[in-house]
Amino acid sequence: MKKLLYILTAAAMVIAINACKKKGGDINPLSDRSHLGLGSYITLDKNINLNLDYSQISTSSVGIQVSQYPNGQKVDHILLYATENASYDTTEWHFVKSVPYTGNGTELTVTGTELATSLGVAPADLKPGGAYTFYTRIITVDGYSFDVNTTGDNGGGGLVTGPYYNAAFSFTAYIVCPFNGPVGGTYQVIRDDWEDWHSGDLVQVTDGPGANQIDLSLVWPGADAGGIIINHLIVDIDPATGTATVPSTVFGKYSAGGHQYTAEGAGANDVAGYVFSCTGYITLNINIDGDPYKLILQKQ
Repeated sequence: MKKLLYILTAAAMVIAINACKKKGGDINPLSDRSHLGLGSYITLDKNINLNLDYSQISTSSVGIQVSQYPNGQKVDHILLYATENASYDTTEWHFVKSVPYTGNGTELTVTGTELATSLGVAPADLKPGGAYTFYTRIITVDGYSFDVNTTGDNGGGGLVTGPYYNAAFSFTAYIVCPFNGPVGGTYQVIRDDWEDWHSGDLVQVTDGPGANQIDLSLVWPGADAGGIIINHLIVDIDPATGTATVPSTVFGKYSAGGHQYTAEGAGANDVAGYVFSCTGYITLNINIDGDPYKLILQKQ
């Protein structure tokens, strides 16, 4: 009975398909793209800047240059939305502004003030280390809209994330604080996952030995915590962004014949976090013998 049912179903499908044929036309109406609706998207020409400078957060700006894909519907303007969590959920998008499309190389820029306003906060509330994703929504001359949710293909090789199309459905900006030393002095421990110190303890951070470096050897292993320094725990800092890296270092032990511990930035390329001179804030993720530990210090 099941076999007979399958045969009858297949026969019915053949009849239905033949009934859809058009005399003198295409067998499949989708075989001619003229029967389909025409979409539109913008491509990334270049990144203008992706870092908001906290030291001048109100006027600092981020943005990209874009151009319309030539075979799509003509773009009239582009709506910009901001979100703190890079979500496709449009209920979490905050409208920033509308930008007229003026042709190839149209600039989509956002100032710190515009970002803060869209989020309902003051510019000073945008803290260094924060990351924000800006989504674009195209509005065509004919009134159609297209964004990351209306492409129909979000796969790794698709229109949204695939490198072939170079589509500009979004871009991410970071709030940074250019590093200006010296920053050495007394810091309060906010968090120490290694547990040499407790929240509220005061520790010493040393400048150098080179430019754009600090020395954490009085924190980890720290003589006050019973530690013995083997090699100084040096943090390298990018002066443009405050990004901190910790190269692999055998930094200390806690007894004369004790185990020697190795520290290294927990992120790719030894990136550990940030040292923000503008706010006196140090936040680092450091692997010790391969296990991650967070250290947060605030200058006093």
